[in-house]
Amino acid sequence: MATVTPYSSTSPTRAELDALPGVTVVEFGANWCGICQGAQASIAKALAPHTAVRHLKIEDGPGRPLGRSFKVKLWPTLVLMRDGAEVARVVRPTRAEDIEDAFASL
Repeated sequence: MATVTPYSSTSPTRAELDALPGVTVVEFGANWCGICQGAQASIAKALAPHTAVRHLKIEDGPGRPLGRSFKVKLWPTLVLMRDGAEVARVVRPTRAEDIEDAFASL
């Protein structure tokens, strides 16, 4: 069984994210969140063909400014960005296809 990478308790600033070149997927969630844990297989399957994509797993919650700047309300939320601009968003994906459809916007 594969080990799931935990959500990072440290996060970049919004300005740092906005300055990143290329494609970035920012995944907001919490390590204790059952829905987040349940979505990990679908997320991994959808991201597998996109090895050049930067994937940041950021712990979210009250008082976390990065998640608030993206108006994240539910976990997991994946924000797909190109050159610092949000292009697509997937909230609580249940299938890899949900995420793959969002990649089509890039």
